[in-house]
Amino acid sequence: MPKRPILGVLVNPIAGMGGRVGLKGTDGPEAPARARALGAEPLAGARAALALAALDAAAVDVVAAAGAMGADACHAAGFVPAQVVPVTATPTADDTRHVAAALREAGADLVLFAGGDGTARDVASVLGETVPLLGVPAGVKMYSAVFATSPAVAGRLARDFLTRPAEARRTRPVEIMDIDEAALRAGVPAAALFGYARAPAPAATAGLQAPKLASGRDEEAELDALCRRVAAEMRAGVAYVVGPGTTMRRLMAAAGLAGTLVGVDVVLDGQVVATDAGEGAILAAIDGRPAHVIVGVLGGQGCLFGRGNQPISARVLARLGPDEISVLASEAKLASLGTRGLFVDTGDPAVDRRLAGHRRVRTGPARTAIVAVHAPAG
Repeated sequence: MPKRPILGVLVNPIAGMGGRVGLKGTDGPEAPARARALGAEPLAGARAALALAALDAAAVDVVAAAGAMGADACHAAGFVPAQVVPVTATPTADDTRHVAAALREAGADLVLFAGGDGTARDVASVLGETVPLLGVPAGVKMYSAVFATSPAVAGRLARDFLTRPAEARRTRPVEIMDIDEAALRAGVPAAALFGYARAPAPAATAGLQAPKLASGRDEEAELDALCRRVAAEMRAGVAYVVGPGTTMRRLMAAAGLAGTLVGVDVVLDGQVVATDAGEGAILAAIDGRPAHVIVGVLGGQGCLFGRGNQPISARVLARLGPDEISVLASEAKLASLGTRGLFVDTGDPAVDRRLAGHRRVRTGPARTAIVAVHAPAG
């Protein structure tokens, strides 16, 4: 009887908790407690279970970290792990690295992990290019090319990869990226390369996100003109929810305001009424008045909502009509997406479906482009 493929499962249970409440991640010992105090709830385990639901429990053997680091998600998706790797009561990055090594020793053909760029770095620091990785997007920062575009897509990619004969499981090198904190302190939200891993390829690559790209200097004058136009169009009595990134910082500067580079701000009647706002502050600011969301595009990846701007959550977006969302991006940034277009991954399938279709993206003060927006399938 042929040997069944082995799937390694690892979950960072605190990944992404800070997103909706306006934190930039949950790295460090104090961040998870602060996120919980702000009302955040764990979501990585549920997203891992969504990915696992796409696989056939009878077709693979699963080796998982214990409890919230993997086994709980397996049980929620109908899997009984063949082997459980013990972890400490309060898991840390050391546990992540320990589990990654154990999954390799157990002979995993693929490691499916749920987390963000910090988790990807920890796993890749142990496995390198020795065992293929596939990331279930569950963090706040997800610049690495190892992540699928949604949990459901991650599950399908894992299923397709593992159901091939071993000799037909092709992989490709992918970048492991994370925010460059030194550049961030200097005012530039740059992603730095920390290494490479291997991910399923080539047929599965369509569901993997590309690494983040930066805007070129030759775009600056056009972006400045666009942002001046948009700032001049802001209407009294409307709460403008302005996303993170350098293009949005240009917009805030054009409006004579100081914006948060990597956070979300709310502008009302020419004043910033909520800075670096979480979901709750945004909902309070737009309650009972007209609202409009303005966001940029994550270059290379093409994520519109669900990566880095999680405070603009499904609950916020559900209150807006299609004409109450503006997207600003340079033509070069849109060109970097190729034929992939944009995608959304808010965690709410109904909101994702409503956002899908074709959207007008403003690329200059008098120019627009029509771009396809894709929602996670399944």
